[in-house]
Amino acid sequence: MLLEHIVLIERIGLDLFFAVIFLLIGLAIRDIIKNSNIPPFGKFVVWLVLFLGCIGFIVKGIIQIILES
Repeated sequence: MLLEHIVLIERIGLDLFFAVIFLLIGLAIRDIIKNSNIPPFGKFVVWLVLFLGCIGFIVKGIIQIILES
């Protein structure tokens, strides 16, 4: 197997791993928020932070692609 293929498989696998981790974190946060007495503003802040973390990860990937090309 060529080195380029191995690097591509590693990159795709790592991106999928982080996507699954973000999904699991989101499901855990949703469950915690459902079962606790959190005001609506607190729920908004929690989801905003999780969303910004995902967006930061996506932006990092885009910047990395731009710099490598």
